[in-house]
Amino acid sequence: MSGISDITELKRICSQVRRDIIRMTHGAQSGHPGGSLGCTEFFVALYFNLLQHNPRKFSIDGINEDIFILSNGHISPVWYSVLSRSGYFNTKEMSTFRKINSRLQGHPATHEGLPGIRVATGSLGQGLSVAMGAALSKKLNHDDKLVYCLCGDGEMEEGQIWEAVMFGGAKKVDNIIVTVDVNGQQIDGKIEDVMPYGELKPKFESFGWKVLEMNGNDIAEVLETLDKAKSLTGKKQAIAIMMKTEMGHGVDFMRNNFKWHGVAPNDEQAKTALSQLEETLGDY
Repeated sequence: MSGISDITELKRICSQVRRDIIRMTHGAQSGHPGGSLGCTEFFVALYFNLLQHNPRKFSIDGINEDIFILSNGHISPVWYSVLSRSGYFNTKEMSTFRKINSRLQGHPATHEGLPGIRVATGSLGQGLSVAMGAALSKKLNHDDKLVYCLCGDGEMEEGQIWEAVMFGGAKKVDNIIVTVDVNGQQIDGKIEDVMPYGELKPKFESFGWKVLEMNGNDIAEVLETLDKAKSLTGKKQAIAIMMKTEMGHGVDFMRNNFKWHGVAPNDEQAKTALSQLEETLGDY
């Protein structure tokens, strides 16, 4: 898939993806809009610019393709929107989000056979370990493509995350780029109030990782940082990006508010949110 580098066009896609997130969660009256809205630029940059993938010839093993694993699987709405908008499945299927027998479950799953999904995620803490395994598999198979993984900062409270971080540093897994969504929020409140863990960057660095930082709601900065991260792979050091985002970004009443971690907008709230987001690619 050829990458889109025009910032204006990528911003247009972001606006439509945010509309999709609101409409999906409103339609199901469940889901996780906050983190999805905050990570929109990251997903758009990844799937429309950086990722080496073929949406129309999806294979579960991902041989000779970049692989993406969403460890914090609850922000599935943004992933489903970007997968659909980039050609993995018809956009109309977004209307089935979280419905009975839908392929678009609340957390990504493989049983339903949705193109673009390679592993069931959302049990927090596990996705990074899977991504490490996928990266090692590519090395064993002499596959020069990369593995990308997104984790949440609340997810950093899981012990299994740090086992994977230690492994990646110790074994110099240099074909993986791990991004942490640092929005400071989790389901029960601010991270500093629930389970503060200090600064993430020096923790990763202490385990031998190369760590970059970026504003995840600035599409130009996201593109630049992801490109830099890619240029650093293959140099005997695992790569991580601390991505500062704002939960609910793009919708004024959801911004930086943990209450929108896992609550769907009602009719009036959805109407207000959609009025703030331009329809650019056509609603499903």
